[in-house]
Amino acid sequence: MITHLATAWQAEPVGAIDPEDFYDFQVTRPVTEVTDGATQRLVWPTTRLLTPTKNQIDREVLLVHGIEPNMRWRRFCAELVGAFTEARAEMVVLLGALLADSPHTRPVPVSTSGSDPALSAGLRASPAEYKGPTGITGVLQHECGEAGIPAVSLWAAVPHYVAQPPSPKATLALVRAVEDLLDASLPLADLAAEARAWERGVDELAEQDSEVADYVRTLEEAKDATELPEASGDAIAAEFERYLRRRRDHGR
Repeated sequence: MITHLATAWQAEPVGAIDPEDFYDFQVTRPVTEVTDGATQRLVWPTTRLLTPTKNQIDREVLLVHGIEPNMRWRRFCAELVGAFTEARAEMVVLLGALLADSPHTRPVPVSTSGSDPALSAGLRASPAEYKGPTGITGVLQHECGEAGIPAVSLWAAVPHYVAQPPSPKATLALVRAVEDLLDASLPLADLAAEARAWERGVDELAEQDSEVADYVRTLEEAKDATELPEASGDAIAAEFERYLRRRRDHGR
């Protein structure tokens, strides 16, 4: 999703974390570009901070895009929290995806957790229930909370049988969740069309394998059996509110 927003907003880099102390370059290797036998560019794995040049929402945004570090997570998070503090960040929104028993034919579920229970109470995303190992997003959310910066994590549940990124449908679900959180319209570009094309592509793959098709039907039945009528009503209301929000924002 960060790549999508960075492209739509024509974001420009304003800072980067020195990767030397945080990445094992034999595990997360740099990328080189060679043209006609000549090296054109060498890109080191790192985390970059970007600011939009065409931000159309009524608040300043700082995008953070990077790769989970291999080591020294506490110092890594301290550097990011320091950057957030210097930028006077009012909120940090962390985005991620997880593999789940979720059918690709249904809306992508988004779960949430916040550094402050009141922060995520107003979100339509389901509150996360989890106890176990965490990644860098979990650590960073905790460190933001310790520093007094409200932080919320949004997680899209991607069907595990189509785990290969990208997943435009998951990106679209995260965009909509962030819209609800910020009460602002974010650029969609061709994301909705890409999500439909992705779903059709998975449909075609499932049709070629009867076992996968049967498994998808089983997931659909389980999902539909547990979906409450009021939840469907909430989804319709949320979509209508997004429609009104886009009319409001685009009419400025």
